[in-house]
Amino acid sequence: MSDLKEEQTVENNELDQHVNDATESTPTPKPIDPNLTGIQLFFEKNKKAITYVGGALAAIVVIFSFYKFYYLPEQEKEAANEIFWAQLYFEADSFNLALKGNVTVMAPEGQKIMKGFETIADEYSITKSGSLANYCAGICYLRTGKFEQAIEFLQKYDGDDNIIAPIAIGAIGDCNMELNRVDDAVKYYLKAADKSTNTFTTPVYLKKAGFAYELKGNYSEALNIYERIKKEYGKSNEGKEIEKDIAKVKALGNI
Repeated sequence: MSDLKEEQTVENNELDQHVNDATESTPTPKPIDPNLTGIQLFFEKNKKAITYVGGALAAIVVIFSFYKFYYLPEQEKEAANEIFWAQLYFEADSFNLALKGNVTVMAPEGQKIMKGFETIADEYSITKSGSLANYCAGICYLRTGKFEQAIEFLQKYDGDDNIIAPIAIGAIGDCNMELNRVDDAVKYYLKAADKSTNTFTTPVYLKKAGFAYELKGNYSEALNIYERIKKEYGKSNEGKEIEKDIAKVKALGNI
């Protein structure tokens, strides 16, 4: 029995020693200086959380910097190289090849399979060239009489070019006219006219809106638009001939 007590005493002493050692090794939290106030006090109370958040923010900054200064420029460069070939076929009125690609071209790096506007728009959607590919694909479908597909792609174009942006919207109006959706056509023509007010696109789409109103038999609205062209864009090609349209709708509408 005495041996057992001695063993238990030794074990208990060892356990107490381990507890004491653990207690001694655990750092005692440093008390917060009662004189601290404001941001310093907040930092001391939330030091651990702030450290974790700071690390997360640093990671976000690294990821953002990589995306903005490396990944996106590389994507822009690739997209610009790809769309170059599709635009060559587009300018030659080879709309199906421009859309679908899949033909061999001789690039500076050697032979390659050309990507069409559809693929470029999909694979490089975050780039300016990818957005432009949507516009070009829409025009290709418009030129080949596939108006619903044209609208689908044209609506994806999100560029802000002073000429292309209104043309993209106006082309949606053209598609709706072809589909005999005259009310929708008027809406897009007027939107295109006001998207970027200039002497090139604005009078064109105002004139188209006026003509669409004529088709609807709404001669007073057509007259309002034609008179706007005369007043604001009289020196444009449309403005120089608008007097004939004004006279016509006045006669048809008994105005």
